[in-house]
Amino acid sequence: MANLIVLLDDNTANRIAAGEVVERPASAVKELVENSIDAGATQVIVRFDEGGKRHIEVSDDGLGMGAEDAVLSLQRHATSKMRTADDLFAIRTLGFRGEALPSIASVSHLTLATKSADEPAGTRVIVHGGEIERVEETGGRDGTTVVVEDLFYNTPARLKFLKSTPTEFARAVDAVGHLAIAHPHVAFRVWHGQQEVLATPGNGDPIGALTAVWGRDVARKLVPVRFDSPGLAVSGFICTPDLTRPGRSHELFFVNGRPIRNRLLGHALEEACRAMTPEARYPIGALFVAISPDLVDVNVHPTKAEVKFTRDGEVHHAAYQAVKDCLAERGITPTISGEAAAPSRTPTWQRSTTPSLPTAEFRALSRAAFEAFPPLQDYRASDLSDQSDRSDQSDQSDPSDPFQTAPAKPYSEQLRGFRVLGQARDTYIVAATDEGVAFVDQHTAHERVLYEWLTVKRAEMGALAQRLTTPFHLSLGASEAALLGQRLSDFVAAGWDIETFGKDAFLVRSVPSFVSRRDPESLLRDMIDELVHQSVARRLLVQRDHVTITNACKMAVKSGDPLNLPEMEGLLQQLADTENPYVCPHGRPIVVTIPFNEIDRRFKRA
Repeated sequence: MANLIVLLDDNTANRIAAGEVVERPASAVKELVENSIDAGATQVIVRFDEGGKRHIEVSDDGLGMGAEDAVLSLQRHATSKMRTADDLFAIRTLGFRGEALPSIASVSHLTLATKSADEPAGTRVIVHGGEIERVEETGGRDGTTVVVEDLFYNTPARLKFLKSTPTEFARAVDAVGHLAIAHPHVAFRVWHGQQEVLATPGNGDPIGALTAVWGRDVARKLVPVRFDSPGLAVSGFICTPDLTRPGRSHELFFVNGRPIRNRLLGHALEEACRAMTPEARYPIGALFVAISPDLVDVNVHPTKAEVKFTRDGEVHHAAYQAVKDCLAERGITPTISGEAAAPSRTPTWQRSTTPSLPTAEFRALSRAAFEAFPPLQDYRASDLSDQSDRSDQSDQSDPSDPFQTAPAKPYSEQLRGFRVLGQARDTYIVAATDEGVAFVDQHTAHERVLYEWLTVKRAEMGALAQRLTTPFHLSLGASEAALLGQRLSDFVAAGWDIETFGKDAFLVRSVPSFVSRRDPESLLRDMIDELVHQSVARRLLVQRDHVTITNACKMAVKSGDPLNLPEMEGLLQQLADTENPYVCPHGRPIVVTIPFNEIDRRFKRA
């Protein structure tokens, strides 16, 4: 009987390992940069093309290797960072398993050029698909350069699932950016094609790295945090609570210099800021955990992106207390805003120093969301008009047919017949209809209205823009600036007059005339952050329609925004004028009606 179990050859085993370790170009960039940091580099230069799908190059000024070590580094489980199994309980380096380099080499054309300071000449190793083709002597400076070309060329299934160039680019820049924040003593320069997209000073100051990655506007709001306990320290920076994000893209965590994903730390950060963070908003922060290596396991995930703590509770407490103490020391405390008769469900914050306020032109725009669309007349007048119309129609009907029924009204006409009763939870417009009681989601309704203004009606009337008396300056992180630059024309088409203003900086001269009740600068930042999140986390190619939908969503009134009667009636009128008043651009329903017969049944009147 033939053997059913066979031993895989090294090349096949390497390709399988590559599927776990190297998911995409960003994974290869991360692993190579981590090797550079482990080698003691003070300067790392990263170059890639087409988001890393065609070409990746990582150069450093680290220790370098001799000829034998260079060849051995391309073998699986060959590493300079461990000697015995006991070393797994005291990992102090970013890499340690010896899998990354051979895994990358097995699915690409790889060239490794390296030279150590005590060697007269360097070594070049050329590898194709995991097979070493040539080893030769070469000149060059001390350090190591790895060039990866045509990643996944021999694994077409993996290649097929790579995303667009902008998406892969954003992921690769994020990978380098997170390592740059974790290791501010290393100077990083990142090039995509001929454009430098990221540069950090490498002077040991984490604020310098955070400024390069997140932009100057965010860096100005950062305040330091610190908490120490035996065997554990949490430090880092958080933004004052007036600057938040609609997602968790700006929550970064590091353990002993390793960027990680960790729900425990995320919960601690959000809990500490919860009383001062608006609903559905998330804080901006970078927390660094320094912990004894024997109290954390970094070998629980193929990409080393997750860790396990021996004492979860202590880590959570330290992170929570670091943020909480920082806010308390700076006089940042929660307070109730709004009228006493109608307290806001969304907390605000106040600080002992004078908080920054929107400029006059921003405040003047605060109610422009509805000024662009005139409200309906008083509903009683419109109701009389509807009754008159129905009376005229009844006069024209044939009285000889007792079973004749009026034709069903179009949905837009039904919407115009809604009689607004009020607002529930500052979220739903409650209206009486001929058939029952309707609940209108004010956000999805306004989102549909704005979306059609940005698409259908914009073609007829052009973008409605409001010129700012004083333009505002926008400093963005590398990924955000790249996305905005790519989709600048789509923002301009929506009424934003934005122009480039230096590296990673933009100048905004006009905003859409129907901008929502928020500071336009904050609104624009949220849009960009949302689109970057779509591109990176959701792995979507950001198209023009995504930009338009995001503009409509962010500019629409929100759940929790109180509306007066004319505003509610005006919004229903605008909804009735749309081509698709049934669902918002995301596909969520706008109106839910409870029929009177259902209400009667609940009250046992049926």
